[in-house]
Amino acid sequence: MIEAHPAVFGAATRVLTRAEHGISRQSISSAALRVLYGLKESGYAAYLVGGGVRDLLLGQRPKDFDIATNATPDQINKVFRNCRLIGRRFVIAHVRFGGEIIEVTTFRGSDGGSASGDRFVETDGRILRDNVFGNVEEDAERRDFTVNAMYYNIEDFSVTDYAGGLADLSKKVIRLIGDPEKRYREDPVRMLRAARLAAKLGFSIDAASELKIAELKELLHEIPPARLFDEVLKLFMGGHGEKSWHELARLDLLSVLFPDLKPANLRANRVFLEQALQSTDARIQAEKPVSAGFFFAVLGWPMLQARMPDKPTQDQRSDAIDTVLGQLSRIIALPRRYAMQVREIWEMLPRLFDASATRARRILPNPRFRAAYDFLHLLGADNPTLKTLAERWTKAQLPEANLDEIFGKPGEAKQATPDVPGLQIQPSEAVAIEVAPRKKRRRNRKPR
Repeated sequence: MIEAHPAVFGAATRVLTRAEHGISRQSISSAALRVLYGLKESGYAAYLVGGGVRDLLLGQRPKDFDIATNATPDQINKVFRNCRLIGRRFVIAHVRFGGEIIEVTTFRGSDGGSASGDRFVETDGRILRDNVFGNVEEDAERRDFTVNAMYYNIEDFSVTDYAGGLADLSKKVIRLIGDPEKRYREDPVRMLRAARLAAKLGFSIDAASELKIAELKELLHEIPPARLFDEVLKLFMGGHGEKSWHELARLDLLSVLFPDLKPANLRANRVFLEQALQSTDARIQAEKPVSAGFFFAVLGWPMLQARMPDKPTQDQRSDAIDTVLGQLSRIIALPRRYAMQVREIWEMLPRLFDASATRARRILPNPRFRAAYDFLHLLGADNPTLKTLAERWTKAQLPEANLDEIFGKPGEAKQATPDVPGLQIQPSEAVAIEVAPRKKRRRNRKPR
């Protein structure tokens, strides 16, 4: 039997002085330092905590900085004019300096039962509301993983490790604090966070923590879709999307998040999905802009193909797109703006087939052409016909391009449309989509 590795507080606590760790204030954002010093000067304890401390100890650049304090949310609000309190499950203070938001939380208290202060716990152990405050030791015990329970104190610049996080950093292990079953039942999203951290850091998940994922993964169905959407963005839009994808697949969490991603469709689109994730990761790591709508179009593509007949009519295509977008919205509360981007990409794709020079001239200026072209380029990664078609559209975008030579004039033989579900449409409808005459706008004339 695999035993859990609960944090032993007190005996396991380790304090590193300023000379014993490599964290420099120059590595901490100016906004985070202003919050730390603002709390200190107001008489409150202030600690940099969580992923920021973990990443700094690993010599990495933190994406964001979180702060824990003994000041209550209302007291934090009084210290900083540019503060906003958010959340009901956990009240959090967001302090904004310029374009950066620093998240400040009050020390969480220890477990006080199903109803203690402003805490409410379901009978299955899931915490629905938790605003019971305590001290720094209790707060550390409430953290999710040992590597996230290290605190940088602005008072003396020391780092305190309450749960053996330093040892797990050296072992490259992601380990839950306390009993894994209890911690997953408190918040099933911790299963996704374990996968994300393992992917991001290149760590393995502790055996006891991983074992319970297989037993409790269905608890993710109880998480509000809006929370799952936030976690999906962190998983795939943080620069480690490909590794996160493989980690979720290894833990069999993909089937829980997206039950309509059938294994056969995933295998058929393996190269396409990997190319898309690699491209997204590369852009994020190069600090280039990425489109979440484009990613969800990639994610939903295997689901759309599974619902598409060989040569669908336009109505059948629209119905299939509506179905897939509806399912994504129910599972992860896909925002409408992203759903619109997904629809526009999928609806633009068939227009890139069987295009004459005349039709190409209408398609190229379309603001959604570029996204559809990038999507087609990815689809061509393991399909020679689609690759050739993407290359034609690449040439068509050159300033000196001769569209008549690239696509041919109306009436000339066109390249055969590849047999890819979700791309073909009826020939008559393909023409109707692009060459339907525009309705004449009636001008409002003034009466004589």
